[in-house]
Amino acid sequence: MSRAEMDALGWDSCDVILVTGDAYIDHPSFGMALVGRLLEAQGFRVGIISQPDWLTADAFRALGKPNLYFGITAGNMDSMVNRYTADRKIRSDDAYTANAEPNKRPDRAVTVYAQRAREAYADTAIVIGSIEASLRRIAHYDYWSDKVRRSVLPDSKADILLFGNAERALVDLTHRLAAGEDIKTIRDLRGTAFMAPAGWLPAEDWSVANSTRVDVPGKVDVHHDPYAMAKEDKTACATDNAATAPDVIKPIRIMSREERQAQAKEQHDKTVVRLPAYDVVKDDPVMYAHASRVFHLESNPGNARAMVQAHGERDVWINPPPLPLAMDEMDGVYDMNYARAPHPSYGKAHIPAWEMIRFSVNIMRGCFGGCTFCSITEHEGRIIQSRSEPSILREIEHIRDKTKGFTGTISDMGGPTANMYRLACKDKKIEESCRRLSCVYPSICVNLGTDHSKLISLYRKARAIPGIKKVLISSGLRYDLAVRSP
Repeated sequence: MSRAEMDALGWDSCDVILVTGDAYIDHPSFGMALVGRLLEAQGFRVGIISQPDWLTADAFRALGKPNLYFGITAGNMDSMVNRYTADRKIRSDDAYTANAEPNKRPDRAVTVYAQRAREAYADTAIVIGSIEASLRRIAHYDYWSDKVRRSVLPDSKADILLFGNAERALVDLTHRLAAGEDIKTIRDLRGTAFMAPAGWLPAEDWSVANSTRVDVPGKVDVHHDPYAMAKEDKTACATDNAATAPDVIKPIRIMSREERQAQAKEQHDKTVVRLPAYDVVKDDPVMYAHASRVFHLESNPGNARAMVQAHGERDVWINPPPLPLAMDEMDGVYDMNYARAPHPSYGKAHIPAWEMIRFSVNIMRGCFGGCTFCSITEHEGRIIQSRSEPSILREIEHIRDKTKGFTGTISDMGGPTANMYRLACKDKKIEESCRRLSCVYPSICVNLGTDHSKLISLYRKARAIPGIKKVLISSGLRYDLAVRSP
């Protein structure tokens, strides 16, 4: 947060400097804290610039030039949602700022922060992320300006965008940069997007599929009657065609099922889906809806392909989404040494977002609801990522023992949808091939496991911990799933 803190640690520079639009709270519910601790655990020196003055580049020089890159985020919320009401009026407070003070971040903060960081150090790599960057990675409808805006990548001039929670991609990227790779050559990480020359492909054996092969836009023509008589072809049959040359004739080779599947997967993995260009979707509602639907259909990590969308003379290239974290990886993320408190520089200032979650425990990520009004599925994924029971119970004990003001009540023990904890498809192969947008709509999928016994057992064990009086669920809960529990 300051040069004095760097000096106290004996640092002459930071490897990574993270810039956030939120107050700095060292808690796993706040993205910058989680990312900072994750990189610190990998051996990197991480500095954080919280809510900098964006009118000049001076605040972005406060910690000096980072050795590897600036990591830019708007914060836990999209900056436009954070600053404005649904009536497009500026909000009178900001829950993620000390004393709820408003106007501590700019509109479209990712773009503004990235531009100022570039102004501060022109030759330093810029990495953008967070929910604001993730959901704006392709051409998108912007409610605030009531028009379709282009991807955040060309506006921010960032080198690479990491979408979703992105822990694995972030660690891989940082280690590769530390090893001397140029950020402009790192193009193979899942969960990343970047600008590329028009028509660029990773290798010669890649192919391009038009998005209409995934979903047909607009009205569908009436199907032809399969029993209708075809028009008779009057062309005379050829009688003097030369025989096929012997060296052209190739014997038929019968491939095994496994070989056919392997060949199909290789072709699938080396195919990029070309979406309608920004210049098309910005003026055509049908093509915009088509691009949006294809974007959603290509969101399952098991079968999603890379996507590309032209923006002027360049392309926005979007790699397939990241594979979900395994349970031990989730535990590793949440078991790090968080202070679970705001930075000391805030003194006794109250931060509403912190006060709301300081006694809460996140037990899972992701949501397979696929609701049209919600961004969780597109940001965190449809596959549920759950923490282990011991990890969750350890965090509860940590809150009991070390969090000031705790009186025995866990205010929330859940996630996007609490009772999706450890629910998954009954068959991994079906899950990897599925292209359904929701596992619960219009009806609950027959392949979805709905046994809540592990969640119920977890809640009972949490309530049995000495010093715990109540365990509440303040996050989402789906009753249609609950009644399906055996």
